[in-house]
Amino acid sequence: MLSKRIIACLDVRDGNLAKSVKFVDTKDIGDPVSKAKEYYDDGLDELVFYDITASSDKRNIMLDVVEDVARQVYIPLSVGGGIRTVEDANKLLWSGAEKINVNSAAVQRPELVAECAHAIGNQNTVLSMDILKVETNSDFPSGYEIVINGGRTRTGLDALKWALRGEELGAGELVVNSIDADGTRDGYEITLTRMIAESVSIPVIASGGAGKPEHLYEVLTEGQADAALVASMVHYNEYKVSELKQYLNDRGVKVRLRY
Repeated sequence: MLSKRIIACLDVRDGNLAKSVKFVDTKDIGDPVSKAKEYYDDGLDELVFYDITASSDKRNIMLDVVEDVARQVYIPLSVGGGIRTVEDANKLLWSGAEKINVNSAAVQRPELVAECAHAIGNQNTVLSMDILKVETNSDFPSGYEIVINGGRTRTGLDALKWALRGEELGAGELVVNSIDADGTRDGYEITLTRMIAESVSIPVIASGGAGKPEHLYEVLTEGQADAALVASMVHYNEYKVSELKQYLNDRGVKVRLRY
């Protein structure tokens, strides 16, 4: 069995580390570069960097910040925000990213997933999905809808249908980000995560809602996620990455420990 991963999320706005609750009330909370180095030193498995206003502002990602982060860490760095073409993806790889995350642009033009997977490899192409819980009906048989542009635009696209389509197009991983749970620290959306994890054969990263170690245990076991993304609980120094890993290890979850 592969080890479960802990991934720290750096939401970046105008070069600053930012955090929101349910994609609103966004506040700047620090320096993303120093935080990246701190988490790496403490045994983090992977880092994901999101330029959270690139898509809505219709601009390219801030390559200088990506380069600064990449110089500080020697673990996989996944980057998303404003990626619209293979050229954008290649620029990120040249700047130090190992993986690219596509989201809004992929919904608007699904061929982007296949193009990136062909150009840089399935293992380096991640489909990130921002998901809102809705009424279950014929339009949304899963009970969840895809939203884009930082949660600003509803798409009418069923989340499970899009997850399956993303795998078919060549995505190597899926990020399942619950808007309803985002920033609440009340726990991941277990039902959503498990539904998608059971339906695809590629790794699923659970995102949104982590507030205490028990939440990571729940989503990695009951939720069947391959990785748990954390933000607030480490950004505000409530927990260290090494403490979270030790907690999981003590409860029989296979993780990479640094001795």
